[in-house]
Amino acid sequence: MTQPTPRLMLLDTASLYFRAYFGVPDTVRAPDGTPVNAVRGLLDFIARLVQDHRPDTLVACMDADWRPAWRVELIPTYKAHRVAEESTEGPDVEETPDTLSPQVPVIEAVLDALGIARAGAAGYEADDVIGTLATAADGPVDIVTGDRDLYQLVDDARGVRVLYPLKGVGTLQHTDEDLLREKYGVDGPGYAELALLRGDPSDGLPGVPGVGEKTAAKLLATYGDVAGIVAAAEDPRSKVTPAQRRRLLEARPYLAVAPKVVRVATDVELPPFDPALPRAPRHPEALAALSERWNLGGSLERLLAVLRG
Repeated sequence: MTQPTPRLMLLDTASLYFRAYFGVPDTVRAPDGTPVNAVRGLLDFIARLVQDHRPDTLVACMDADWRPAWRVELIPTYKAHRVAEESTEGPDVEETPDTLSPQVPVIEAVLDALGIARAGAAGYEADDVIGTLATAADGPVDIVTGDRDLYQLVDDARGVRVLYPLKGVGTLQHTDEDLLREKYGVDGPGYAELALLRGDPSDGLPGVPGVGEKTAAKLLATYGDVAGIVAAAEDPRSKVTPAQRRRLLEARPYLAVAPKVVRVATDVELPPFDPALPRAPRHPEALAALSERWNLGGSLERLLAVLRG
């Protein structure tokens, strides 16, 4: 009898702790008055996800660099509006709420003490870590993220889907190829092409002026991909409208580099880690100290109970 293939869950960790931060009141605090709403909210999220979806393995994917230099070199506006402080020695400092930044090291310490795998790589975003792990997986993959950019990884044939939180993590949109075609007219890889044509102000991607989501979907349906669309714009015999032709030709420099920026990397070298969900804390004494120091209370107890099964 063959064993079922293990189901892998990949967390877009920053996306989830941002949601936790804004979804849990900042009156949730440690004994010294420090807000721990993002920490406790994330622990509750993980407990609910494991309870509802029963993954066999789980990885909390991290942003080692939220604005990689190689992406900025191609498109200088990439996430530029989010920079709080530029750095010559490492990643730029991202603008985040004052009471969120101090909670991130606590989140990392708690995950490590629990024994929940964390993965990141210098020069890459969590999206790239997720892309690499999802591509290498032998079995089904659930990607939990509030970032639609990761729709590009959806692949029914390989069992890769995106669980997109609509309200907390109790109500998730199960994003597969049928849903993408219904909502956007594209499949997974096509979503990356649609996104770069449409642009995304939240990521500093200008897109092609005058080409919105519906126009982008029609162009992709007609010409296949961005390269096909550009070729059609350059062909005077094609049925591209004069206005679209002009805009697409003017946007050629952007369209030449945008695919590399928008598509997640799938070949990131990652340090070794164990993705198995722990039944018991890896470092119980350290976890107990963290729980007392940061008042993790019921949030940690609920997660531990779920992990014990």
